[in-house]
Amino acid sequence: MVFGAGGAARAILTALIEVGVDDIRLTNRTRARADALRSEFGSKITVVDWVKAANVLDGATTVINTTALGMTGGKEFRVPLDGLTPGAVVTDIVYTPLITPLLEQAAQAGCVTVDGLGMLLHQAVPGFERWFGERPEVTEDLRKAVLGDV
Repeated sequence: MVFGAGGAARAILTALIEVGVDDIRLTNRTRARADALRSEFGSKITVVDWVKAANVLDGATTVINTTALGMTGGKEFRVPLDGLTPGAVVTDIVYTPLITPLLEQAAQAGCVTVDGLGMLLHQAVPGFERWFGERPEVTEDLRKAVLGDV
């Protein structure tokens, strides 16, 4: 289940399809944006109304929040996770705070959690390479260094 239909969602949908995921549920607060991605990506995407999204998490193995909800100073993002498969992966691409309420809730439900810092670091690689002529490796040391600044 992917929450959000902006540029990050488009990149994530592309990656999911490239690795062979063939049943992706997508929701967005503005249904038309989700429908547009469905038109672009095809039948592997099922669009779900935002207000009904929590009802279709049963059996989901992955939940990805690509919205700004949950970011420091913004509105909170909460969705009931009790229907997820045990050990499901919950990712929130928000990186401030690093551990969002969604990730806290997921950890309490026994899910594997992935914070948004990895995406931030990987997305910075092409820009860094363009500016400095070297392609940095995203390593645990880089992650630790950046954590001091986030």
